[in-house]
Amino acid sequence: MASPDQALQSQERRRQTLVESLRHRYAAAQSRQDPLAKQGLFKEAVYLNILPGEFTDPA
Repeated sequence: MASPDQALQSQERRRQTLVESLRHRYAAAQSRQDPLAKQGLFKEAVYLNILPGEFTDPA
């Protein structure tokens, strides 16, 4: 069984991966000028409890 520290690190890695995915897809939607795709990404972020600024602001 994973220790609490290992579980926390795993959750942090998963969250960072999700933010990176949102960031990549948001940039693609921006370049396509696709407001529906961006809206979908914002909805996904809300579901994942990720603030929009975490993936819309430049890294």
